Amino acid sequence: MAIQVDPRCLYTKTHEWVRVEGEFAYTGITDYAQQQLSDIVYVELPEVGAQFKKGEVFCTVESVKAASDCYLAASGEIVEVNEALIERPELVNQDPYGEGWLVRFRVDDPADLSDLMSPEDYATFAAQEEEAHV
Repeated sequence: MAIQVDPRCLYTKTHEWVRVEGEFAYTGITDYAQQQLSDIVYVELPEVGAQFKKGEVFCTVESVKAASDCYLAASGEIVEVNEALIERPELVNQDPYGEGWLVRFRVDDPADLSDLMSPEDYATFAAQEEEAHV
């Protein structure tokens, strides 16, 4: 399976992407993650204004196969959630780096993002993980 990445994003080892835009960042699950989960049927989003520390669970994505926690890549405050996912959770499958984003958050400390992977590094990481599960 081809692993799609977005060149504008940074990536976590738990398969979330982060796209930084000024002091804010969008985040969601990667194309690889949505392929592993299969058909997404529900997304439990956090409240706007909620504060999370780097690495904390900020939402849960449920598919026909399993439920998966999503971890915030940097400490910050949720400033927007993708309301479209309430009615159309399948957007995460259809467009994980676009319309399927999960939340927008204020990044408290940009240094939190320093350990994230580049698109190329993530593609290699995901391919190795996929090979290990075959």
